[in-house]
Amino acid sequence: MNYYKFKPLLKTLIWGTESWQISGVPGNETEADGVSLNTLVHDMKEKLVGTSNYQRFGDEFPLLIKFIDAHRDLSIQVHPTDEIAHRQGKERGKTEMWYVMESAQDAKLYNGLKMQITPEEYKAMVENDTICDALAQYQVKEDDCFFIPAGRIHAIGAGCFLAEIQQTSDVTYRIYDYKRKDKDGNFRQLHTKEASESIDYTVLPDYQTHYTPRKNEGQVLVECPYFNTAVYDLTEPMTIDYSELDSFVALIGLKGEGVLTVDGEEVTLHSGETILLPAYTKEVHVEGTIKFLETYVLS
Repeated sequence: MNYYKFKPLLKTLIWGTESWQISGVPGNETEADGVSLNTLVHDMKEKLVGTSNYQRFGDEFPLLIKFIDAHRDLSIQVHPTDEIAHRQGKERGKTEMWYVMESAQDAKLYNGLKMQITPEEYKAMVENDTICDALAQYQVKEDDCFFIPAGRIHAIGAGCFLAEIQQTSDVTYRIYDYKRKDKDGNFRQLHTKEASESIDYTVLPDYQTHYTPRKNEGQVLVECPYFNTAVYDLTEPMTIDYSELDSFVALIGLKGEGVLTVDGEEVTLHSGETILLPAYTKEVHVEGTIKFLETYVLS
């Protein structure tokens, strides 16, 4: 098999919907032709994920890829680093990124601190409902990109529609939830202590990932220890060479559609779909008018 298309897991949440495109999270694994992702990793090993990645991650796929459609504001949250997660009894932390798709005109999100606060001030601001005053807010539009390393406070706002790429981890510490109640009338649980241990209190002047959009070539967005991601906006045929890459590749359809020829085998990639290419892939030829993300892991 030269490619895999997984059946998405659709989740309806208090604030909107998520479509888990590729997931190896236990209990929430996506399947291709009835076979779970982690079963594929176990059976194919380095042939699927690459030699270095299999040595590093074993039978667990290293990335979780989602589309997120926020009808209401998500809670203010933070994720721990791997080191802090281990100290807290968790398997790993979570570094992630967002790529904004066509969203509401007034869509906004939070990413990072805009003012210096101490852990004590953080706790007080959560208590007195002013924590949002300390956060950098961005009004977003299609093609905006944000990298969220573990430890950075963040939240997706109502009206945002985006693709998310993250470590395979579901460790989320809820800092603040606007005093919302669940279906049973209870306030949703906050994780103030764990979050306080996890927050990176560094203040930066800007948290957006800036790049110059270009047609018909790959544009690098993020390079980090957990994933490398580029965006392609194609109106002309293009061949992408993966012969020297020791990793799987996930192609995430953002807009339009294209016909991909993967080592001689043809498949169509539509917006809202994700295709997984095994590590033995040599090249992909793309035709059509399509915008997509390309992501892989270099150990």
